[in-house]
Amino acid sequence: MSSPTELRDQPRTWTKGEYLVSTDISLIPIETLNTWYAGEEFYWAKPIPEPALHETLQNSLCFGLYRNPSQRQPEPDKTPENEPSSDSTLEFVGFARCITDYTTFLFLTDVFVLSSLQGLGLGTWLVTCVQEVIESMPYLRRSLLLTGDWKRSVPFYERIMDMELMVCNPPVDGEDAVGFAVMQRKSWGAPGFGEKP
Repeated sequence: MSSPTELRDQPRTWTKGEYLVSTDISLIPIETLNTWYAGEEFYWAKPIPEPALHETLQNSLCFGLYRNPSQRQPEPDKTPENEPSSDSTLEFVGFARCITDYTTFLFLTDVFVLSSLQGLGLGTWLVTCVQEVIESMPYLRRSLLLTGDWKRSVPFYERIMDMELMVCNPPVDGEDAVGFAVMQRKSWGAPGFGEKP
């Protein structure tokens, strides 16, 4: 279990092959993130002035997803000696942000992986890292999120984070759902957690 101070002040890191997830906000390139906010793929947000974005990141629990070329595994027919040298700079490729008091409440937002890397399991891994932190919060009452992607995101968050629909306009008679799905997962600190109705 993690204390609020540990979650806030001690960055955590996970690695998987040539990829890294870190809660260290100093690694997040703010200009790149703001460029993502301006893009069509990040349809739920828009860019904000960089000083405001920097403050937003400082007041959030952020998860950056990076490709670390120096950790790339050599191809089977190549040895490290004849591999081209690679830059050891981290490449920012994904992001997730949690608005939290670090004790009882957490709201997940801004989950994003570059489209060129989607389908590789990186989004699942990123959200699994978020869920690992959520599960380390001993007094958490609930985690929440909003999504407008009914076809992919609702089943994804149900499966990966054990989220449940709370408020929604569900699909009717085979039609597409409208609006946002509000999803929650009750946790240890919630009254009645684990009790069967």
